[in-house]
Amino acid sequence: MSSFFDELAGIRNFNEDRLTDGQAAALARIAKSCRRDAVMMTSIAGSGHPGGALSSLDIYNILLASANLTPANRTDPGRDRIVASHGHTSAGFYSVLSAWGFFDRDEAVPNFRRAGSPYQGHVERGVPGVEWGTGNLGQGLSAGVGFALADRALGRGGRVFVTLGDGEQPKGQIAEARRIASKEKLSSITALIDYNHIQISGRIEDVMPVNIPALWSADGWEVLECDGHSYSSLYGALKRALALPLPCVIICGTVMGKGVSFMEGIEDYHGKPVSGELLTQALLELGGDMTEFERMRALRFGPLPKESLTDNPAPSLDLGAAVIYTAHDKKDNRGAFGAALANVAERNFGVPGRTPIIAFDCDLAASVKLDGFAKFAQKCPELFIQAGIQEHAAATAAGAASVSGVVAVWADFGVFGIDEAYNQQRLNAINRAPLKTVLTHVGLDVGEDGMTHQCIDYVALARALFGCKIVVPADPNQTDRAARWMLGEPGSVFLAVGRNVLPVLLKEDGTPFFGAGYSFRYGEIDRLRSGDDATILAMGHMAGAALKARKALGVKGISVQVLHASSPLGMDASELAALVGDAPLVTCEDHEADTGLGAIAALHLARAGHFVRMKTLGVTRFGDSGNSNDVMARMGLSADDITSAVEALL
Repeated sequence: MSSFFDELAGIRNFNEDRLTDGQAAALARIAKSCRRDAVMMTSIAGSGHPGGALSSLDIYNILLASANLTPANRTDPGRDRIVASHGHTSAGFYSVLSAWGFFDRDEAVPNFRRAGSPYQGHVERGVPGVEWGTGNLGQGLSAGVGFALADRALGRGGRVFVTLGDGEQPKGQIAEARRIASKEKLSSITALIDYNHIQISGRIEDVMPVNIPALWSADGWEVLECDGHSYSSLYGALKRALALPLPCVIICGTVMGKGVSFMEGIEDYHGKPVSGELLTQALLELGGDMTEFERMRALRFGPLPKESLTDNPAPSLDLGAAVIYTAHDKKDNRGAFGAALANVAERNFGVPGRTPIIAFDCDLAASVKLDGFAKFAQKCPELFIQAGIQEHAAATAAGAASVSGVVAVWADFGVFGIDEAYNQQRLNAINRAPLKTVLTHVGLDVGEDGMTHQCIDYVALARALFGCKIVVPADPNQTDRAARWMLGEPGSVFLAVGRNVLPVLLKEDGTPFFGAGYSFRYGEIDRLRSGDDATILAMGHMAGAALKARKALGVKGISVQVLHASSPLGMDASELAALVGDAPLVTCEDHEADTGLGAIAALHLARAGHFVRMKTLGVTRFGDSGNSNDVMARMGLSADDITSAVEALL
């Protein structure tokens, strides 16, 4: 096999104009052994998608033979990247990656779809050579856009190749990504469609017919076609695509189950492995036998392989000096975020060794306060990405950019940034993308926009995204500190802020509570006031209402402690129990009552074995449209309602 690879060395980085007959023959020999491994993978696992794996395999093989991507440079920032959007073809991609030396086939083949193995049923980043975990069809091109945007911002010359299935072509997110790539003139992206005409439910023309070339052409892409099983045709199309000034798609004519006679063109093998006599026949046609299959199957009971995924590096940024807003300032939290972002971006722009910040917007820059960043980015337009009203592609592109050496910030209304794009945010979390998502206009605080725009589940949704943090600051000062912390944090962070102007929270001496000497610490519970008779635990802008309730209760001789949790997912159960003590507890939040702060606090206290009488105030139905104070009052979330809840518990 090594002689085959030696013969192919000349086409690395697309250095030759065309393939020789010998090179095409060498690639075909490699592909035959890879097809054998792909069939064994799915049959040993007893599940998978062998038909599509065999259909796409030649596309993967030509890319790994000719792109600037090898086992030696797979972590080099300037490498080419391959994104497999149709992640169910994993057996094909894994087998080719193994053939090209990214890992041992004796590790991959027997452990495909084995619990605890990185070789999962859909491609995952824990496998060397896999840039982005996919499987939720329609998202791969968006990830490729994110990689290309990061490469451009960093001045790298890497190319991005995105392989897609034909069945996913009707997906709207692909159209969104096409338009962003075209608008941004990302000629470094080449898409290759595995056009075998078959999806789970039958022929693509019967399930959902689309004019694939016309769709891509209409969005400004160059469209080429080739034989997806001819290496000379594939290489020639790729060579031509890379010379074009626009992003290009290559429609690769392929055959489902290519290489196994009884599988070719048969839709059943989209998701059904072979077994019994048919397995024996398939292996014989591919130059193998059952002896090798049994050897591989026996290895499935050996030690589990380990994933190979490096941590995302911490951003290198000068986070600047905190801004201190006074009681006289009229500021909303989103404005404090926007000012902090623009300040940090300006401080670090052009400084050697500093991490670039890229901001993504979906036609809401003035509303989400990205306008200051956009103004700064006029000197460097590639740092501000206006994606238009295309939240799904923006979410995935921003996530992919965040693993590529930039700090990626996406700001959007909460109902769009986490509700509408939840599947995309979930895939970002699976890929451990350190995206900074700023959710503005959360809660009933949106007021007049009404229930369609009142994001009341932002904590609950972030809570289900393993490894993600969420911060809900109380006032502009805490927002400023949290925003700066977020930009320097290596992991995924959601920053949730409302729309309206908020009072600056003050200490009892009249100075800002989050003023001089304060630094944000994730998970810290802020003790805004002390008290003995009861505790009010608030989140976000509800801290102001809690302090008003405390004042009213004080007039009645009731001493109340006020706590604020800006990091509801980061609270420590023991710390919370110690702070609350034995007094009754009222939680208040501009969030669904049973899935946010109150629910988390109750669970923490229960786990700590700490019992207190408790009342959770929050959103209990879809809200009204009107002045935010009136909307909050009708939901039972005014300062008077908090006062009454404390009195009822006492």
